[in-house]
Amino acid sequence: MSKVFRITPKRARRVNGQVITPEMVITVTTRQHCLNPFYNGAVEVREKYLHEYNVDIKKACLSVGDFTYEVLD
Repeated sequence: MSKVFRITPKRARRVNGQVITPEMVITVTTRQHCLNPFYNGAVEVREKYLHEYNVDIKKACLSVGDFTYEVLD
């Protein structure tokens, strides 16, 4: 059973050539039931940002504290 989250960056950042802004909102479905979309190293979140916006959040050194998320289920 999976959960759906809406993830929004808290502020604009430019790190290591990667730019992320609060307008870059994504919707992620996790593979497992969890309370936090960053539970497994943010694999789904990283894949979605890379696919949608061509931003690698691992290269940009972003963590759970740089995002807000809400459960949509």
